[in-house]
Amino acid sequence: MSAGSGRCGWSEEVERQCTALASADAWRRPRSFDSSGNAGGLEGSTAPVISFASNDYLGLTTHPRVVQAAHEALDRWGAGSGASRLVTGSRPVHHELEAELAEWKGADRSVVFPTGFAANIGVLATFGRREVLVCSDELNHASIVDGARLARAEVAVFPHGDVEHLEKLLASARGRPTIVVTDLVFSMDGDVARISEIAHACRRSGSLLVIDEAHSLLGPDPGPVCAGVPVLRVGTLSKALGSLGGFVAGPRRFIELLENRARSYIFTTALPPASAAAALAALRIVRSEEGASLVRRLRAHTERVAPGHPSPIVPVVLGSAGRAVRASEELLGAGLWVPAIRPPSVPPGTARLRVTLSATHSDRDVARLIEALRSVRDRSDSEEAMSR
Repeated sequence: MSAGSGRCGWSEEVERQCTALASADAWRRPRSFDSSGNAGGLEGSTAPVISFASNDYLGLTTHPRVVQAAHEALDRWGAGSGASRLVTGSRPVHHELEAELAEWKGADRSVVFPTGFAANIGVLATFGRREVLVCSDELNHASIVDGARLARAEVAVFPHGDVEHLEKLLASARGRPTIVVTDLVFSMDGDVARISEIAHACRRSGSLLVIDEAHSLLGPDPGPVCAGVPVLRVGTLSKALGSLGGFVAGPRRFIELLENRARSYIFTTALPPASAAAALAALRIVRSEEGASLVRRLRAHTERVAPGHPSPIVPVVLGSAGRAVRASEELLGAGLWVPAIRPPSVPPGTARLRVTLSATHSDRDVARLIEALRSVRDRSDSEEAMSR
């Protein structure tokens, strides 16, 4: 800001912030990827590349039945919903999707939001009243962080996966209502929450448990360990289901309260019918033998790349942002797109490559990735040794 004049020098301030990002190897911009599936033309690349950057874990974005369902919805209802769900924006396909999502999650009801981000914000801002204590894992997704910020509740962050610390926070509430919120599979590390122990802590303290299952595809299923716990299961239509949107599944009255209180549901245009129809078709595939076969193939790919790893998100932590960017460019030169993830998406000093696998990757694609990652790790180890 300019000094002495009493006026904001916004152009200078924006330029300062942009320069600081670039200097820290944290500058990013979207790149055009002309693809239908894993392979396509990436802006700035002279040859086709294979993407290991997508959350389309089962390849359902391009599944013929999913695409056909979206086409039929477009023909019947048009491109948009025209209003919020509580005004005129609700179509039969929204209700049909919600019924099947609830059945899938073993819940009384579910409600669909335009995005998964909006779903987490809606849940935490609705249930996080002023007198509530919200306990949140430090590596939870940004949508959970922002939802907690929008809530009027007190927020306490516990160290990643530290259930013992969580139990101390719950004990300190001394009769206040409490909410525990956690990712089931963490989006940057691909590790899994200690959900059985977390559910036990919630059962003993009477806490509401909110679980974000956006990246949970290979398990675990939290349903069996959550008996006797009030639980809201937040999910996405935008990843394994290959469409767009988010949802919350849980007890009937909890869902009805969301429909009446969640601002990110009430004050926004409804999910487009084509997206709802695509998600519904994808859900039916996931629940079929074909879906089970796709999950088995995805698990096999994951086992080849990182034996014993619990999810299709495989991090390769390299440390500095510059090292991660160089490694990503090296892979791109080999025809493989694996993005560099840098702060603020991950803590300083933990910049990484984030590999995401899909059931539609070929065995040859995975073999190429394994060999290229070996080369990147060797080069990174050599750079680190030279810097000592």
